Amino acid sequence: MMDALSVVTQLRDLASEPHNREQIVQDQGCLPGLVLFLDHQNPDVLLATLQTLRYLADLPPNIPTMKNELGMMMSLENVIAREGLSVDITALAQEVFNILSRPANPVHHSPERQRKKKSQFFINSSNKKAKSVTLHIQGLDNTAQRGLCEEALLKVKGVISFTFQMASKRCTVRIRSDVPTESLASAIAATKVLLAQQVVKNEAGEEVFIPLKSSGVQVQQNSMIPSYLPEEDSPGKEVDRALSRTTAKSDSNGSWLSSAATFLTKTFYW
Repeated sequence: MMDALSVVTQLRDLASEPHNREQIVQDQGCLPGLVLFLDHQNPDVLLATLQTLRYLADLPPNIPTMKNELGMMMSLENVIAREGLSVDITALAQEVFNILSRPANPVHHSPERQRKKKSQFFINSSNKKAKSVTLHIQGLDNTAQRGLCEEALLKVKGVISFTFQMASKRCTVRIRSDVPTESLASAIAATKVLLAQQVVKNEAGEEVFIPLKSSGVQVQQNSMIPSYLPEEDSPGKEVDRALSRTTAKSDSNGSWLSSAATFLTKTFYW
């Protein structure tokens, strides 16, 4: 059974793939649903929604459609002004608002490239045997350090995707359920300049940092590392972004989007 968090999380995972962004924005149910999610009271739903919008805005032709979506800009302004939200949520809402407020430069694609992008649509739509880990990374101060962290994570076998929140020095990593969290810390520690701690909530609901063993941990490495962001699609701006592997099954992707769109447009009873 679908709920708000599971739908927006899967939609965010899809949006993390550059090949999917145009089709998601063109879908008649997704953008209206995301606008509604911007009013959601669950901060996890709100953060995932903003991350989805941020990915979608990385494709310049999407910007006019997103900006003109009914309620989009007003809802973003409401999030920015809402009290009691985390710094990450407010900053991300402001970033998305600023991007949509700027004039979009039209990008023209050749028919051959359009066909190629369409054939790759909805790769990596879901991974039921996965878990998410939030890491606080000491030393994650600039894009050069982020690049080191990206390279380290890409080498770990079982990493599906990761998203950076540079303002809070955090990285949310999606990994296979059988991958130990310590392997991430070990890979990051191998950079010699970064150190990872896991972010969890205690019984009082407060976030705390848990030290992770980074030495003596065997890390399974990928023998082949694929290309993640082709130069033609890679964002040139220094912004937070996610990279995701394109290895999951693509069967039933269209049916999932259809179901999600139906949920987004017809089932908002929170």
